[in-house]
Amino acid sequence: MSRLTGKTALVTGAGRGIGRAIALRLAADGARVAVHYGTSTDAAYRVVDEVEGRGGSAFAIGAELGSPDGVALLWSAFDAQAEGLDILVNNAGTLGARTPFPDVERSSYEEVFAVNTTAPFFIAQSGLSRLRDGGRIVNVSTSFTHGLRNPDLLPYAMSKAAVDAFTAGLAKYLGPRGITVNAIGPGATATDMNATRLATDEGRQAIASRSPLGRVAEPEDISDIVAFLASDDARWVTGQWIDASGGSLL
Repeated sequence: MSRLTGKTALVTGAGRGIGRAIALRLAADGARVAVHYGTSTDAAYRVVDEVEGRGGSAFAIGAELGSPDGVALLWSAFDAQAEGLDILVNNAGTLGARTPFPDVERSSYEEVFAVNTTAPFFIAQSGLSRLRDGGRIVNVSTSFTHGLRNPDLLPYAMSKAAVDAFTAGLAKYLGPRGITVNAIGPGATATDMNATRLATDEGRQAIASRSPLGRVAEPEDISDIVAFLASDDARWVTGQWIDASGGSLL
């Protein structure tokens, strides 16, 4: 497929898991992909090598998004290798510790919001001058904001609920430029984040049973939805939160 030929994409947190799958899929569709990483340097460069090994184009850029200068460092690294942007995927995030509400520490709470909420907001803000008219922004949220509740992950759910609100408001702001902004809400997916729970048959079955489709999501299940939203096929979809949980909220 080549429906994104000539486009440039930036995927944050693209060294592993869902971000890796998104980077590979957008590259397969023809985009030149900036593979952002925070600390997973080797993993990000392996993604670049994999893209190039398949005949695509990619480059790695490093910046720790939870730090005060993370956004500036990200765009500085991007500008050194690309001119202009067509697709921004705010995927980087942190789950934080699974902690009962009375035991949540302020430092942990603030770290979750710094990475999951503050960084996407200012990445998009700083990226406006780079994002071309008719572009796409996709924010990776979570199904925890629409029905699946976990009281031990309140900071995470709250940080992503803010992203959902950001998505709708930004869609209205950027609509006159033909730029669409959407969010997707995955459920538990077979990534490092869920490796412990998926390591046992009991844990895997418990997660699989949430979906009427009866299985655990793979990263590619999520990346294919992002690819749709990044394409011209989704030109009339904006400001939406897309359930990417395999029907777990039904």
